[in-house]
Amino acid sequence: MGMWNYLISGVSCTGKTSVCTELQRRGYHAIHGDRELAYWGDPKTGEPVNGCAGEHRSWMWNVEKVRALVADQNHAATFFCGGSRNSDRFIDVLDGVFVLEIDLDTLNRRLAARPEDEWGGSASEGESFARFQHATKEGLPTNA
Repeated sequence: MGMWNYLISGVSCTGKTSVCTELQRRGYHAIHGDRELAYWGDPKTGEPVNGCAGEHRSWMWNVEKVRALVADQNHAATFFCGGSRNSDRFIDVLDGVFVLEIDLDTLNRRLAARPEDEWGGSASEGESFARFQHATKEGLPTNA
């Protein structure tokens, strides 16, 4: 196992990408999970599928890649930043989890400011799910 490995998660617009970028700027090994590890997959098998198949829970991370990065001993710490609906398949190898939280007013303001080509940037795509996830915390790991 790697030295120290952490997951930074949270609902949309909580700042996961901003935290990852800042960690990288400060010289930490930080992985933008939504850019580097994610794909649309079948929630039961993990096999890739075309598009979201109408089910957001199928936004997954490549478990083998996560485990390989965790096993890499070349970094004092690795931060995995982003949302994954299959974190239960790799959370056992992590040393800690940070779940970023946000109030609903800030969530709505940030969604409204997103470009349409980003997830949640259009009302039809993500706003209702992000608000639902904000209310229920569905699919999020707990802070540890």
